[in-house]
Amino acid sequence: MSKFERQTLTVDGVKTVVHTAGHGEPLVFFHGAGTVDGFDFAERWTDRFRVIVPYHPGFGESGDDPTFTTMHDYVMHYLELFDMLKLDRFNLVGLSMGGYLAAKFASEHGHRVKKLTLIAPAGLIDPKNPMLDILAVPGEAVPGLLVSNFDVLKPKLPEKPDLDFMGERYREATTVARLFWEHPGDPKFMRYLHRIKVPTQIIWGEEDKIIPAGQAETWRKFIPNADIQVYKGAGHLVHLERPEAVDAVARFMS
Repeated sequence: MSKFERQTLTVDGVKTVVHTAGHGEPLVFFHGAGTVDGFDFAERWTDRFRVIVPYHPGFGESGDDPTFTTMHDYVMHYLELFDMLKLDRFNLVGLSMGGYLAAKFASEHGHRVKKLTLIAPAGLIDPKNPMLDILAVPGEAVPGLLVSNFDVLKPKLPEKPDLDFMGERYREATTVARLFWEHPGDPKFMRYLHRIKVPTQIIWGEEDKIIPAGQAETWRKFIPNADIQVYKGAGHLVHLERPEAVDAVARFMS
């Protein structure tokens, strides 16, 4: 993330690392349930937007708070962070778990969101297109499930993972388990999705092995006017495999 400046803030006692670059309208990106894929792709947005990429508590460079046990805890964390950053209204993009968080934030605080993009979002209970139980998958098998073409992700992974790398993956997996082990789905989340009134874009990789692309049509039932784009030859990390999807986000937000 050569273009980005790193900032460390303390939000209600939690160390929160935020990376920022670019100029223009603010665009916030919520990452997914892991950070190994990095944020280099977001540099493509910096020509048009002031891009703000925070690490969630329990992930990446941010600190942790074991009392964060629901997505609502993260919504409240980001309300505090956005107030500190003086972000009154902004564009919001969320990937996977971050898509779940972004949709929940927009359903509860839509007046602060200008436009919303969800990339392979988690959160729905969809019996016809169930999400993979990622917590039951051995850690070493997860990377291969994230993309259609593993060569896209391979450069971001060390040839011989050291203890620090493995420790970070374990820490993030522990955070995910704390959030979803006992309550993998929340029906109340779906109940209030109709409150999302802002222009919404949903992007998916057709070959997603984590969250089936068939869920896109289920999302449409809750957000009828959403612009849905499904990309062939891409898996869960569609933004890495298909750079045109990243450009589509910029066009939509503009």
